Amino acid sequence: MVLSDSKPSETQSPLSPIQWVHAYWVSRCIYVVAKLGIADLLKDGSQHCDALAAATNTHSNSLYRVLRALAGIGIFAQTQPGCFELTPLANCLQSNVPDSIRDIAILRGEEHYYNSWGNLMYSLQTGETAFQHLYGMNLFEYNERNSVEGEIFHQAVASSKEAYAAFLVAYDFSSIGKLVDVGGGTGSFLTAILEANSTMTGVLFELPEVIDQAKNSQRTASVNDRCQLIGGSFFEAIPERGDAYLLMQVIHNWDDERAIAILKCCHQAMKEQARLLVIDSVIPSGNEFFGAKFMDVNMLIMCPGGRERTEAQFRDLFASAGFELTTIIRTKSELSIIEGVKTVNS
Repeated sequence: MVLSDSKPSETQSPLSPIQWVHAYWVSRCIYVVAKLGIADLLKDGSQHCDALAAATNTHSNSLYRVLRALAGIGIFAQTQPGCFELTPLANCLQSNVPDSIRDIAILRGEEHYYNSWGNLMYSLQTGETAFQHLYGMNLFEYNERNSVEGEIFHQAVASSKEAYAAFLVAYDFSSIGKLVDVGGGTGSFLTAILEANSTMTGVLFELPEVIDQAKNSQRTASVNDRCQLIGGSFFEAIPERGDAYLLMQVIHNWDDERAIAILKCCHQAMKEQARLLVIDSVIPSGNEFFGAKFMDVNMLIMCPGGRERTEAQFRDLFASAGFELTTIIRTKSELSIIEGVKTVNS
């Protein structure tokens, strides 16, 4: 799933209960303007809705009403009748800007996501995945069979590049000679690590169809020379002899049984002195706001068995797969780096 840059907070909600009830109205408005690329059209200054509508093949007055509503919460601003410009809150809806959320806003608003959340009650009543109930397959199978939606998913994951800096600051990757990125998508995070560590080599291990997409990703020649792309299944066998094995937001997609199976495959591939690095949310105790608590509901709806976990649950997973959890490193994002090593005589 996709990264969050929010941090735990004990502050009171800025919204009233009735505003929370209507919050999905805001989300839908953000989705449509992100999908249409309105923020990109405004990057050079204010424009009239007639021009925006012509560029996006929409109805001018209807678009005006959506932008007026968003301007009321600081997303865009009406400069004169019918004309709108960017605001600081709207800047992140542009493409290819630092901290852009455009791809994530599109992903979360796509029909298969939105319909699945609309069936939250089904998951509560049955304990089963609403997505699977609606579409007859899991999310990853759906992405494989629907190339457009699959590309939206991978773009949303890759758009989190700005958050990678938090991990590069929090963890010293420099002593790793060979890093195996297990389930690393099209390799955007592995690329960032290799760019920051010029003596490191990397292996991107993903499903064959994702590896095909990764081959078309833009990388510098120096990174390409140090990065091997291998297709396969992390339930079967993982490339061997790495100094560290990275699983970024992989384990949270699976129930305990399958998560342990993935970790055991890593264990089998690892040298005795190698490190395991799991990057996921670690849910704290207490009532404070933590975005991963809502991501956990998303996992309930979208991924069979998927869940966010507490420290105690991660310790149990690691131990069951033959690892000792050595440290949990909090980062400036909500995600933590959970390090483990093989237990003695495991």
